Amino acid sequence: METVGILGGTGPAGRGVAVRLASAGYDVVLGSRDAQRASDVASAIPSTGAGTVSGVSNEDAATRDLVVVATPFESTIATLTALRAQLKGKIVISMVNALAREGRELVPLYPPRGSMAAQIAFALPESLVVGAFHHLPASMMEDLASGLDADVLIFSDHHDARARVGEIINEMPGLRSIVAGSMSLASAIEAFTAVCISVNIRHKAHSYVKLAGLDE
Repeated sequence: METVGILGGTGPAGRGVAVRLASAGYDVVLGSRDAQRASDVASAIPSTGAGTVSGVSNEDAATRDLVVVATPFESTIATLTALRAQLKGKIVISMVNALAREGRELVPLYPPRGSMAAQIAFALPESLVVGAFHHLPASMMEDLASGLDADVLIFSDHHDARARVGEIINEMPGLRSIVAGSMSLASAIEAFTAVCISVNIRHKAHSYVKLAGLDE
């Protein structure tokens, strides 16, 4: 079973993925620019399964078998460019959304290549970039008793990497992977995150995506 590093993993989104991965039996390391902060955050996460959660620097997290990118979008490319050698040949999962708040709504921003996943793929030409985890409420992800029953849309131009990420997601409690398609769908999938968050802000809710009509 792979070990998983989460770059920028101390935020709510990264912590939520870590909790679910550890519950599925994976050993997870939360990465941060400040290794001590990462260690402190990881130590506050209760043990939830056979896996473990620890905290390290982003540089250390990037040496793991599989890497999730949960950094703020503004710093993502600079962070990954510095870690290109460590990430060579690895599956890199982007859960990054470029969003800006306007009043009670979030609106999507469009990077030069149309999506953050595409920007990451350009910055890491020797990595296998897969998009996933975009529409999940972080608070429910962190709480295994929340009753979360969500679908996770995944996309990539790398078929085998996309399939492996789907297998991992299906092992995580409360999640089901749905293959959306290739990297060409990245912009639409990332932008829809703004809709999900805006709905939750307006209705003071923790809704998530669940697609009906698909075979279990």
